[in-house]
Amino acid sequence: MSDFVELVLTTLTSQGKFDSLNLSEKLSIDHQKIVGAVKSLQSLGDVISTEQTSQTRWQLTPEGQEVMERGSHEAVVFRNVPEGGIRQDDLMNLVGSSYGKIGFSKAMSSNWISIDKKADGGPRVLRKVETIEDHVQKQCRLVRGGQIDQLTDQQKNELKKRKLISEIKLTSYVVSMGSNFTTNIEKQETDLTQEMITSGAWKTKQFKAYNFSAKGLDLHGGHLHPLLKVRTQFRQIFLEMGFTEMPTNNFVESSFWNFDALFQPQQHPARDAHDTFFVSDPEHARDFPMEYMERVKKVHSVGGYGSLGYRYNWSELEASKNIMRTHTTAVSARMLYQLAIQPTFTPSKFFSIDRVFRNETLDATHLAEFHQIEGLVADYGLTLGDLMGYIQEFFKKYGIQKLKFKPAYNPYTEPSMEVFSYHEGLKKWVEIGNSGVFRPELLLPMNLPPHVSVIAWGLSLERPTMIKYGIQNIRDLFGPKVDLQKIYDSPICRLGS
Repeated sequence: MSDFVELVLTTLTSQGKFDSLNLSEKLSIDHQKIVGAVKSLQSLGDVISTEQTSQTRWQLTPEGQEVMERGSHEAVVFRNVPEGGIRQDDLMNLVGSSYGKIGFSKAMSSNWISIDKKADGGPRVLRKVETIEDHVQKQCRLVRGGQIDQLTDQQKNELKKRKLISEIKLTSYVVSMGSNFTTNIEKQETDLTQEMITSGAWKTKQFKAYNFSAKGLDLHGGHLHPLLKVRTQFRQIFLEMGFTEMPTNNFVESSFWNFDALFQPQQHPARDAHDTFFVSDPEHARDFPMEYMERVKKVHSVGGYGSLGYRYNWSELEASKNIMRTHTTAVSARMLYQLAIQPTFTPSKFFSIDRVFRNETLDATHLAEFHQIEGLVADYGLTLGDLMGYIQEFFKKYGIQKLKFKPAYNPYTEPSMEVFSYHEGLKKWVEIGNSGVFRPELLLPMNLPPHVSVIAWGLSLERPTMIKYGIQNIRDLFGPKVDLQKIYDSPICRLGS
């Protein structure tokens, strides 16, 4: 049996009735421990009878406790003024800013000290009286001793105004003997065990009643990662703009679709192991559209369609190497080829949002695994102005309007542009994507009609998310160092820029 339960029963036996708060104060015991014992006995039925009461009391605040021990602000200031006086700045440093500001004002109003503003070296504080009586400290000691009734209403109000005392509401229980009062309390069982059933001991055991009104533990449902929220927003924007989602369920891609079909030469630095993750098993891909591959080989090695090409010995073995795709533009190349082999060309708008992989050096804005947003429009007579308009409208719907476009070079687009957005947290312009108009050397080998243009852009998912959520380090957003508490606490959505 708990010591506090035994204390309650013993007190009832000797007194017949008691107040839990008075008992805790009399014995210097934490009141909550007494209350816990009372509630434990309440669960046993009519062993005890209780009546809940409440009362209002005054108690010292932490600042009032300090005044009781150290003295009032004004008394501390006075005690630190020597007979010959002291510079005001030195006095403030001596007593501390928290005491000095209030104490100096109170000591001045009490005529305990004076100040000589014309003294050499700056204002000087002097004593006006020899001794003082610290009434405020005495009043705080009365409150601490439970003798606040000895204070006048004016004194109480002054202490309250100075935030030295506060009024609290205390709840206690008046406890008396119940109809089934006993001091022989047997611990109630909470579980019916196999051993009790086998031995028959359950027949003599007292079982604790079920509390059907008790609240269970709060269930924490799943929380959406900021990337998933922003991805959903981007996807919805694309759908609102009439785009169709592309299938992106192949993280492993052949070099042919990832590079060669996009008119990227096999000697390009991006195809080096320092920039691309190569797959060792299976090392090579098969089943390419051979007629199309021959046209790609020709435009690379000797040129065609008005282009001189790159003039090198194109290797099918190099093109067949499997890699972790470096961009979702590989998916765009596949979709454009499927569009080209249709009997009749149909203007189309496609998008995708999925992961890509690059052998990057990790820093605040780069990861080796991240997400790319890919959008492309295939139609007759598209221009660079159409591309800029699509990108601006896209980010306007998302709430980002601070955009800049910078001329750039891409092997598969001409003209090309990098897209920048201003990051309020980093206080600088951050690149969030790349874009351009697909080159004829990419489109015509697919047998797309000669006057069809394709504008496309690839955007990061992480960087717009960082801008939206004020995150300065990408490793705090995506990866093993993510703070899960931030995900739990993040809002369902964010509105505005």
